Amino acid sequence: MQPVQQSLDFLAKLAADGPVAQLASAFADAGHELALVGGPVRDAFLGRAITDLDFTTDATPDQILAIVTPISQAQWDVGRAFGTIAARIDGESVEITTYRSDSYDGASRKPAVEFGDSLEGDLRRRDFTVNAMALRVPELKLVDPSGGMDDLVAGILRTPGAPEVSFGDDPLRMLRAIRFSAQLGFTLEAATAIAIAEMRESIGIISIERVNDELSKLLKTDAPRRGVELLVESGLAELVLPEVPALQLESDEHHHHKDVYQHSLTVLDQAIDLEKSRAASGTSIASPDLVLRLAALLHDIGKPATKRNEPGGQVSFHHHDIVGAKLAKKRLRELRFDNDTIAAVGRLIELHLRFFGYTEGAWTDSAVRRYVRDAGDQLERLHILTRADVTTRNRRKADQLSFAYDDLEERIAVLAAQEEIDSVRPDLDGSQIMALLGIGPGREVGQARAFLLELRLDEGPLPPEEAEARLRAWWAERHP
Repeated sequence: MQPVQQSLDFLAKLAADGPVAQLASAFADAGHELALVGGPVRDAFLGRAITDLDFTTDATPDQILAIVTPISQAQWDVGRAFGTIAARIDGESVEITTYRSDSYDGASRKPAVEFGDSLEGDLRRRDFTVNAMALRVPELKLVDPSGGMDDLVAGILRTPGAPEVSFGDDPLRMLRAIRFSAQLGFTLEAATAIAIAEMRESIGIISIERVNDELSKLLKTDAPRRGVELLVESGLAELVLPEVPALQLESDEHHHHKDVYQHSLTVLDQAIDLEKSRAASGTSIASPDLVLRLAALLHDIGKPATKRNEPGGQVSFHHHDIVGAKLAKKRLRELRFDNDTIAAVGRLIELHLRFFGYTEGAWTDSAVRRYVRDAGDQLERLHILTRADVTTRNRRKADQLSFAYDDLEERIAVLAAQEEIDSVRPDLDGSQIMALLGIGPGREVGQARAFLLELRLDEGPLPPEEAEARLRAWWAERHP
């Protein structure tokens, strides 16, 4: 946290010109209050970048719209029923919300919205004290009725009032508490943590889409591991992502195995480190990458179902990659993730063990091509996930695997340069196949393409005359 005076100076500068100054003047001229609220104020004191400009006011939604229309380039209704109007002013988006005092009835998925009449009352109904601070503009007065500044200094996350009441008003706040704890690096206040554990079942009244949104935001934080641990410790994970706590497999005195849960958290950490470094070096990966992080967290969720105690004290998890891919796709569908994300995560989990055969013997060029072909547009993520999956404390073994994957990536690059391996196609297209064999569109054209693709993967590009000869020979065997 940076010095308070420095933060106040920054906020004063922010309010002196641009959208904040225009809004402050417009609302004051209209006889209404206005305050910069929540995240922007919190982040200013934490020295974090301000990405959103959120305001609260005593004006009604219709009055807000009337005030902002003359000074904005666009306006839209974010949620009039919830009192929120958005606008674009000088190229920046802002949201202004009428003071609120809403609450849930304990059974509905939506709050009963009631507009409030004071800034202090609005702040006391917010989720956490560090988000319940506001800066009145244009007078630049800090309003902090719940001690949010003290909690910022202490690095503590707690609710403005009793946590049981706050989470009863909106159970999603339990997930937000965990997400903010990870995002800000704060400790959950004891009573807040206890209330989450005791009230976790109420998350069931929240829509899956809102749960999805919070889980996604958690995983996209800079260091989500602590948030995942809090999900598991509180019992919330058993309700929203049960495959993760299930990774805590029991060991007995005769059969020992790696702690799969801790291993998965370490893989998540290592995947994020690699994601950041490779994104910075200009690869196709971006950061944060939700698909990669989901795959890293869930890559071993097939192990509980495939665990077998073998003779001699060994434990096996045969085909946990295939089982895990199916389980992950099922869970992500239930959480309403989009089809592309579901397919990508499933593919990564299905392929995450493929590389480990590379160290057992030299792969042919054909095997390398197939690795690239099977990974498709997930190749860069597969590189990261496979490297992150090495968590052994045996430095010699870890170095051996790292060097082996370096070699594989180098071979992929060489073959890609020679053959455009990332877009491997048969040496003859459908029209050429039909003309050569004298057939029309149909299943046999697809079979011929599949044959030529296997040739391409096995032997690399063939000259046209060679591809034609091989296709004629294949056709003659099928049609003597």
